[in-house]
Amino acid sequence: MTRLSSVHAHIPPLGYHHRVRKRTNSAVRYQFTNLPIASVLKAHNSIHCSKSRKFRLLKAQAVFPYLELGLVLPMFSFYKRRRKIRTEDSSLHPTPNNHTPEIPSENDAPLCSTCSSLNLHAILHDGIPKEHAIPLGHLTDILDKSNQCGLCNLVAIVIRRAWNLDKQPGIDIADITCALYAIECGYPNIPDYVSPVLRDICHRLYIQPFDRPLDVTAAMVAAESNLMLDIQLLGEDASKVGRTKELHGRRVGQNVDIALLKRWIHICEHEHGELCETVWWRDAREVLPKSVRVIDVTRMAVVPAPRSCRFVALSYLWGGTGKEYWTTRANLKQRRAQGGLDVSVLPGTILDTIQLVRQLGERFLWIDALCIVQDCPKDKAVQIGVMELIYGSSTFTIFAGGGTSAHDPLPGIRPGTRDPQQQIAKIQGLHLAVPLILPREAIASSVWDTRGWTYQEIMLSRRRIFLAPHHMHFECGEDVWSEDVIAERINLPWGSHPLKHGGTGGFTFTHAPPMGSGYMAHYMSIIGKYTQRRLTMESDIVNAVTALINAMAKGFKVAGGQPVKAFRFGMPLIDLELALVWQPTANTSCVRRVPGNANMTPWPSWSWAAWRGAVRYSEVTVFLDMQGGGTPWVTQSLVEQWHIVDDDGRLVRQDVQRTGRMARSTEEANSSPYIIPKGDIDAQNLITENAPLRPGTLVFRTRSARFNVMKADDVAGADPKANYGTYSILSDIPRPSTLVGRVILPRSTHSPTSCEFIVLSRADEIEGLYDEDTLGKRYLGCMLYVMVVQEMQDEKRLERVGVGVILNMLGRTCQGSRRLSCWDSSEVVQMQTQHCPCCIENRQRLKPNDNDTPRSRYDESHGAAARGTARQAQGS
Repeated sequence: MTRLSSVHAHIPPLGYHHRVRKRTNSAVRYQFTNLPIASVLKAHNSIHCSKSRKFRLLKAQAVFPYLELGLVLPMFSFYKRRRKIRTEDSSLHPTPNNHTPEIPSENDAPLCSTCSSLNLHAILHDGIPKEHAIPLGHLTDILDKSNQCGLCNLVAIVIRRAWNLDKQPGIDIADITCALYAIECGYPNIPDYVSPVLRDICHRLYIQPFDRPLDVTAAMVAAESNLMLDIQLLGEDASKVGRTKELHGRRVGQNVDIALLKRWIHICEHEHGELCETVWWRDAREVLPKSVRVIDVTRMAVVPAPRSCRFVALSYLWGGTGKEYWTTRANLKQRRAQGGLDVSVLPGTILDTIQLVRQLGERFLWIDALCIVQDCPKDKAVQIGVMELIYGSSTFTIFAGGGTSAHDPLPGIRPGTRDPQQQIAKIQGLHLAVPLILPREAIASSVWDTRGWTYQEIMLSRRRIFLAPHHMHFECGEDVWSEDVIAERINLPWGSHPLKHGGTGGFTFTHAPPMGSGYMAHYMSIIGKYTQRRLTMESDIVNAVTALINAMAKGFKVAGGQPVKAFRFGMPLIDLELALVWQPTANTSCVRRVPGNANMTPWPSWSWAAWRGAVRYSEVTVFLDMQGGGTPWVTQSLVEQWHIVDDDGRLVRQDVQRTGRMARSTEEANSSPYIIPKGDIDAQNLITENAPLRPGTLVFRTRSARFNVMKADDVAGADPKANYGTYSILSDIPRPSTLVGRVILPRSTHSPTSCEFIVLSRADEIEGLYDEDTLGKRYLGCMLYVMVVQEMQDEKRLERVGVGVILNMLGRTCQGSRRLSCWDSSEVVQMQTQHCPCCIENRQRLKPNDNDTPRSRYDESHGAAARGTARQAQGS
């Protein structure tokens, strides 16, 4: 066994004062008591090493009221091979002095009586369990003392920043008290037989507020903030409390530490293996096509990407058009030559990125504005088609998270472009710091995180270097590192550390999904997050997520792994039935998205891409609670054939996956049957002089009916000022205004009013969607997914208005009614409706279970009506 090394560490007095605050009628007084602290050293008499040497723990010497310990701490050392690797790493990338921030000489900060009673040396060595947290007093008192007490000031900074108190002055904090505890902040990944003494590497101070306003909690969750309020000891003082530097804080300078960044990349490339070298959705042997260009930063030229070349990618914000620096057909030839890339026209973000790439010793760089010919639609289409390969193949991607446009500098690359705003105070001889915000919070608070194109760039990149306004951090498939925490391992590999789950890795697409998981859950999640972002050019709505969709099609082998056959208008064709039930979020504008030019095929209204704003996929609970989540599911296919008109005007049948009837019992399976309209669709019967078929038209045969709708006033989380709201679907059978379903519609929809519904599929069910007292107990599959459609002004076409669920009365009462629904890409919906003669002759209201009576139909004035002879209607 390799000999264990040892380090002598002087441990300062252990023990701490527990302050008990007691209120009296006249004043507030304090009582201090000594509470014992269990020594961090466990009952290990000795630790064996080579040559039978032993390092014995020295006996503790009690010194009232403190406990003084002198000891020798054995430091676990790995085998020589691992030590050699680390030694080599250190020699390759030594930490340069020119990037290490100067440590100013300063005196201890003054402390209030409460904080001066704390023994921070002991607390940071031993830790304090949360249940024994030391009271610090009322939050208002701490804030008041922040100008006179160094520790109170750090606590105030932590809470003010995390709770955003400066921007929320109305929050009531009068009765909130705080306490201090200290627990380990990371867990080394070492064998079980190693002494527990060596597992407890680092303690952090944590502030425990004994209450937190609900508004504050909601805001912190939305901002991806750290819910733990912590203060860290800088690594430079770790030895003062008998600890090594690992997991302690680190000073952050005004300039990026290039040597540290090189070390992060080296560790990832040499120790993380295939996890960070490959992506799961494509073959590792796949290389960039010859059409892809890169920037040679040594020759300053735009060149074809060498086969299997190592290159870096950039993710940034354009912040508007950039014609002055774009690569165009006019300057492409010039830029191919050495020195042809004129730096005088390049904006700050791109110039700084080129400088950073050079400093890191890399040669090739991919930047969309320079590597894609921006005024050549053909070249743009080719490059967009391989973008998943570009970001998935880049050695690492640099994310410019500190600006709002390409003209902003890359933080920390040039002097004066970054202010770390790191709050450090010297207290009892120890330098304590407020940790900088977590990587995920830094990204979530950036403008970069609001833009559409950047979403797929982060989702597909294997290694990610984020340069935020105050600090830099690195992420890969295995770990997360930041400038302000010594989290990259020195002596021990980490199973967990303060940043391990603080990055964006949980939101990326680089990890292979669990075995057996379907792609639709991933698709619905991706579309929900992507559509919350904004685009400078609305016409980019599908292009900006194409790379992610292509990766999904390849990885899950959708349509044989062929993206062109798997998706259309951003919608999956195989699971079209489920894809059609997307819902707009409450505050989404009810405005159609306009194509960028007349040559583009407009998006059909049945696709989320046709509408501006965020959409989501939610289970049927969304009709009762606007905040409802979950994943929707189809319990039976009710459309026999789906067709789409291709770009040549041909009607092409789609291979849409069909779902058989789902039920919990045979009785349920036989309940409320729905007769699926059948029959082939002849394209010639759909074409007329006024409404020709256009590319993108969705054609299917289904059933239709009319029902009255009225705004629902019992929906949880509903905002009366929102753009969309939930409406009740009402029928006059068997009694007036019977609730039969729910639908989400624009709030501009009159209430009450009559709407036309067409059937899509059979849905899930929950209590509250219809009147069970009147219409009977619910069962799985009793609800149908339906779409509300309306005629467009001055046209004979229809468009999608909303999607809802309705009790399966439609199939019962209108068995003879069949509708052929056609939705085209110009938001034109052509519909031919055929009804059997028995449904046209009379306008009698149906009696319950009277659906087989030959001369009966819904009266239009009582909720549902068949439309008579064949007709065509316009819509989008």
